Amino acid sequence: MDQKLLREREAKCVQDNPPGCTAGCPVHVDVRGMIAAVRKGDFASGFALFNRMVPFTGIISRICDQPCRQGCKRNELDEPIYISAIEKICVDNNSSAPKMAIPPLKSQKVAVVGAGLSGLTAAVELTRKGYKVVIFEATDRLGGSIWDIPENQLPRQLIHNDFQIIEKLSLEIHYKTVIGNNTDATMTFVNLCENFDAVYLSAGCKNTNSRDFGLAVDESEKLVIDSFTLATSHPKVFAGGSLHLGCEGRSPILSIADGKIAANSIDRHLQNVSLTANRQAAGPYKTTLYTNIAGVKPQPMVKAADSFNRYTEEEALQEANRCLACECLECAKACEYLAHFRGYSKKCAREIYNNLSIVMGIHHANKLINSCSLCGLCEHVCPGKLSMAEICQEARNMMVQKGKMPPSAHDFALRDMQFSNGDDFALNRHQPGFASSEWVFYPGCQLAASSPQYVKKIYEFLRKQLEGGVGLMLGCCGAPANWAGQEVLFQETMKNMECNWRELGSPKIITACPTCFSMFNHNISDMSVENLWTLLERTGLPDRVWQAATPQKLAIHDSCTTRYEPQLHESVRNILNKLNVEIEELPFNRDSTVCCGYGGLMIYANKEVAHKIINRRIGESETDYLAYCAMCRDNFASQGKRVYHLLDLIFGSGEDNLADQEGPGYSQRQENRAKLKTMLLREVWGEAVDEPQVNIKVIIPESVRRIMDDRRILVDDVTKVIAYAESTGNKLKQDESGHYIAYFQPVSVTYWVEYSPQGNEFVVYNAYCHRLEITG
Repeated sequence: MDQKLLREREAKCVQDNPPGCTAGCPVHVDVRGMIAAVRKGDFASGFALFNRMVPFTGIISRICDQPCRQGCKRNELDEPIYISAIEKICVDNNSSAPKMAIPPLKSQKVAVVGAGLSGLTAAVELTRKGYKVVIFEATDRLGGSIWDIPENQLPRQLIHNDFQIIEKLSLEIHYKTVIGNNTDATMTFVNLCENFDAVYLSAGCKNTNSRDFGLAVDESEKLVIDSFTLATSHPKVFAGGSLHLGCEGRSPILSIADGKIAANSIDRHLQNVSLTANRQAAGPYKTTLYTNIAGVKPQPMVKAADSFNRYTEEEALQEANRCLACECLECAKACEYLAHFRGYSKKCAREIYNNLSIVMGIHHANKLINSCSLCGLCEHVCPGKLSMAEICQEARNMMVQKGKMPPSAHDFALRDMQFSNGDDFALNRHQPGFASSEWVFYPGCQLAASSPQYVKKIYEFLRKQLEGGVGLMLGCCGAPANWAGQEVLFQETMKNMECNWRELGSPKIITACPTCFSMFNHNISDMSVENLWTLLERTGLPDRVWQAATPQKLAIHDSCTTRYEPQLHESVRNILNKLNVEIEELPFNRDSTVCCGYGGLMIYANKEVAHKIINRRIGESETDYLAYCAMCRDNFASQGKRVYHLLDLIFGSGEDNLADQEGPGYSQRQENRAKLKTMLLREVWGEAVDEPQVNIKVIIPESVRRIMDDRRILVDDVTKVIAYAESTGNKLKQDESGHYIAYFQPVSVTYWVEYSPQGNEFVVYNAYCHRLEITG
C-alpha cells in the first residue's frame, strides 16, 4: 500500500472537510467549534476560535455580511444558524486580551497602501510573520470606510478596542500620505516599489484611480488582479480590498480575507516559493462534507429580544443547540467495528498504513486490521465510497507475505477449513446412476456443520426436481483463507475446487451458502453459479410438513455477502410470501445489511467486537428473526435471539423450538460434517464406510464443553493431549485433587488439559491453550 494509493483512498473520505459554514466563510472561521464552546457556556474558547482567523473580532461581529450562513445545513430544514449573534456574545463575554507571539524581525520591508480592514489585516498578518511593515494612509485615521457605519450598529469603542492590536505591533504608519503617479501624490508609486521589497495596494474606492499606479488595467479601467493570489502585473505588487472587490461589492469579511490572502502571497514571494501551491482552500468554497439530516426536526431561529440582535446567554444556548455540528461519520454510525476503535475509515486507513510501514518494533494496529468483517458496509454508506474491507484485505495479504501476521488471529479458522477440505468431509460425486452431471449441489461447510439433516433433504429434493443429474460436492470454498490474507492457500483451494468441478463436467453449481455463492462468482470466471433461494423460487418449493407451525411474522436478516445481489433478496422474500410469512424489514437490510460477526473471521480475531455487532443487530427488533445463512443464524442464536433458518420453514420437521436452539459447538460442527459424509455415502451411494476407531474415550461435562468452545478447543485436541500424556508419561499429578495436568503441541498451538482416568475413559475438568512453545 504505497503513499500515492493511500492519498487516493483518503481523498474519498469527506469527514475531515469543513462544514458548509466554515467553507463558505472567506477566512474559514471554525464556526462549528465556536458554537460547541457556546453550548458549554465557554465563551472565552468561542472567542479564541473566532479571533484565530479574524484579527478585528469586535468590528466583524457587528458588520459581517455572513456569507457563512449560505452554507449552513439548516437551510435545507428551516433557517440557518444566526452566526453573527453567536460571534457577538463571544466577543462581549471575553475579558482576556489575545496573546500574540512576534518572531525575530526579517530584513525585508513591505508597504501597505490603505489602512482599511484589508490593509490592516495584511499588516497584522505580515508583522506576525516577522516582516517590517509600513502603512501609508491617505486620511488621518485607521479603518477606512468602517467609520461610515452608524454607531448604533458599530459602537466606536469596539473600533478603538480592536485597533489596540496595532499599538502592540511594530508597525510604522504614515497618515495623510497619498501614493500614486499624479500631481496630488505625496510619494510616487515608482519610488514606493523601489524602496520596498513588496507592496500591498488596499486603497479604498474614494478618490482612487487605478491608472495612478501604472499597473495593467482592463477595459473598464480596473486593475488586472489574479483572483487567486491577488498578484498584479508588477511582480512586487499585490492588490485587494476595494480595488479587487469593487466599491459595489465591498464586504467586510471579504476585505479581511483579501488581506490574509495578500499576506500569504507576499510571504511566499519574499521566500521565493510558489504563489499557488497548496492553496486550494483559500477563500470561500463549497464543502464536500456530507451530513445526514434524515429525521432532524425543523426548529425556527431564536430571535434576540435585544433590538440590536444581541443574544442573552440563554438565547445563545438555544440557538447553539440548533447547530447540527455537521460531520459525516456515516461509516462509524453504521459499523460497530469502526465505532469500537473510535475511528472512521480515513483515520483507520492512515493507522493501518503506518502499521504496515513499521520495519522494526511492535505492530499496534494488527488487531485493527484483523477485526474488520470485510463486509463492505462502510463503502456502501460512504459518500466517497472508501472501503475499509479493501484496505484491511490488502493489509492482511501484506502481513502474511512479510511474515508479520500473528498466528493466533486465524489459526483455528484455517485448521477448520483444512478439516473441511480433508478426507473426513470432502466429497465429489455424480448422482447415483449418472455418468455426468448437469447440476452439482454445494452446501458449504457451515450449513453441513450446523444443520446436516437439511443438506440431505435438499439433495434429495434437487435430485427429484432437476433433470440431467445432480452431483454433490462437499468442502469449504476457501473463504477463511481469503479473509485471513492467505492468498497462496486461497488460490490453492480455489484451484482444487475448480479441478473437482471440471472433473464433474463443469456443471451448474447450486450453493446453499451466500459466501460460497460470492466466492465462486468472483473467482472462477466461467463457473455458472445459482443460489438455492433463486432456484427454489423458480422451480417451486417441496411439499411442506411444517404447515401449522410456520411463524406469522419474521424480521429478515440479509447476509452481508449478498449485499449486491438484489435478485437473491427478492427471491428470499418471495419464498416467505409463499409460506404466508409476514415480513419485517430491519433498519439495515438488503444492500445496507450488516455482518453477523463471522465475516472476515471477526469472531476469531476479536470476539469482543463480534459480540457487539451481534448484540446490536439482534437488538434492532423484538420480532423473531429469519436468516438464510447458517453462520448468521447460529451467531444470533448464541446470544439468546430467537431465529429461524429459512430451511427450518421449508424442510423443518415441525418442532416448535427450532428458533430457540443454539448452534452446535466447534467440535460438534466438525463431527456433523464427518457424519454427514458417512451417511450420504451409505444411504445415497450405498457404500460401506468404516467408522474411525477412537482410542481415547473422554467424558466432558457441559460446563467444560462451553469453556472449550469459548476457547476454540476441539474434543480432538483434548484427546491428543491425553493420548500423548498417557503414552509418554509426560504429565503432572495434583496432590489435592488427584487430577493430571498435561500439555501437547500438535500444531502452532499448545493445549493443556486437566483430567483423570475413570475406568476405560477419561474425565476432562478443564482445558486451555496458548501459542507459547514449551522447551526443556
